[in-house]
Amino acid sequence: MSMYAKHSTPKQEKINPFSNQLVTVADLQEFRLQLLKDMKQFMVNPVSEPTKPWLKSYEVRKLLNISSGTLQTLRSNGTLSYSKVGGIIYYQYEDIQSMMQGSG
Repeated sequence: MSMYAKHSTPKQEKINPFSNQLVTVADLQEFRLQLLKDMKQFMVNPVSEPTKPWLKSYEVRKLLNISSGTLQTLRSNGTLSYSKVGGIIYYQYEDIQSMMQGSG
């Protein structure tokens, strides 16, 4: 062994407990129904109506109690319209209300 030989240590594998899980169409449909139910619940018992006509992403997530991924999905599939100004995404409060009332 030369004096320049490196000692290697085994790499630690990251174990993902969900790596062998499959998401079925039925799972997605169940998620959709639960999401609609939760959103309707917020319409019946609104937390508090913001006084601003435009909301940032974190405000919409807090208002609807959703994750950033769910908000991204709502944007991507056209369910919720938005405007982007200087790299910041804004949502009109009345668009959020319309989306909630239209989910039936």
